[in-house]
Amino acid sequence: MKIVFPELAKNSIVKEAVESFDDIEFFDAPDLETGVKMLKEGQADSIISGIDYSSRDVLLACKTHIPLKSAYFSSCFVGEKDGQSLIIADGGVNKNPTKEQLYTIVEDTARTCEEYLEETPRIAMLSYSTKGSGGKNPDLEKIYFVIDEIRKNHPDWQIDGEMQLDAAIVPRIGEKKVGNSPVAGHANVLITPDLNSGNILYKSMEHLGGWTMAGPILQGFSVPIADLSRGSSKEDIILTIKVIKKQLERTKK
Repeated sequence: MKIVFPELAKNSIVKEAVESFDDIEFFDAPDLETGVKMLKEGQADSIISGIDYSSRDVLLACKTHIPLKSAYFSSCFVGEKDGQSLIIADGGVNKNPTKEQLYTIVEDTARTCEEYLEETPRIAMLSYSTKGSGGKNPDLEKIYFVIDEIRKNHPDWQIDGEMQLDAAIVPRIGEKKVGNSPVAGHANVLITPDLNSGNILYKSMEHLGGWTMAGPILQGFSVPIADLSRGSSKEDIILTIKVIKKQLERTKK
């Protein structure tokens, strides 16, 4: 398993993080563009970058050289704390997704859940509203469209919404606000309605809540890719590598 890390030689946090893995071959690249080209040419199985590059730079380089396997690309974050895991999307790419983009975000994030958590996705479509309590809004129509399509195309997954964050992750509140739902209070995938809410949520979990956050994990590309936050800690990078490693293992089976 080979992973190119363009910041490997330049960033001390990256150097410390990769020392936790003796079964992965990490190697450097002189710059981001070269690293992505190495991935395209098959010299590496994946690329992890971004701690010294902006997300825009990473996304542009990947869009230019790496083909898509999905209709759209997106991102997710894998969070871990005290034995609990949550996956959040999209906090890094799509500013105001269309209903078709939101559907693809949900589909690819659910697959990331299956790959890394090895659990049935329990997908909560987050909102300011829970089951119509906030009145009508065009954003809610997108959520209803996605729920219907996912239930039709992936009946083995669990999805529900719209619901507020507390209803999605706190069993007592989920039962009170939603009632009989396989998702409410027990979600392992949180889908935010736009980039603003997704980005704020994951950074709040990381910097206020003490969660370790992997990612952004880029989704929809033909190979596993990660775009680190420039604020990533050593623990965040280690978790990111674990996610990419699990994805690579699954694709090689």
